[in-house]
Amino acid sequence: MLRVSLKRVLGLGQELPLPQARQVPALARLYHERVVDHYNNPRNVGSFDKNDPAVGTGLVGAPACGDVMKLQIKVDDDSGKIVDACFKTFGCGSAIASSSVATEWVKGKQMEEVVSIKNTEIAKHLSLPPVKLHCSMLAEDAIKAAVKDYHAKRAKAGASSGAEIPPAENVADA
Repeated sequence: MLRVSLKRVLGLGQELPLPQARQVPALARLYHERVVDHYNNPRNVGSFDKNDPAVGTGLVGAPACGDVMKLQIKVDDDSGKIVDACFKTFGCGSAIASSSVATEWVKGKQMEEVVSIKNTEIAKHLSLPPVKLHCSMLAEDAIKAAVKDYHAKRAKAGASSGAEIPPAENVADA
């Protein structure tokens, strides 16, 4: 009896409607299914040996949000094609998805093809909202940084051996 009286006094056990001003509809922020797919099942996660002369490493970050992306490419020196790619990303779902898409898109392509991949293409593919466009920009920057790193390694190897090594993209044309 005391328990029932206490519940009545304290208002426990009764569902009272909230005033209209306090009822807020739950607005869920939804990602596009491609973002969710690449976040839940990221492709090509991992890393290569950064000292391998056939590997180019791009490490980029966005100070505003704290996202950090490492994208690596492995290049066939004879053909100049990217034979494999991998990434490690510390960031939001959109950053992880952008990295995953970027590694998928660079595989099997020539070096000059991959530097033409634009962040807008990645953003459009993933249907990223404007507030997440920086994630696709990171992916574009990471691709370019990886290609630049690969070329720098080749130039350094050529300079140390005394022989001139032609750029990989020109080898396929020769």
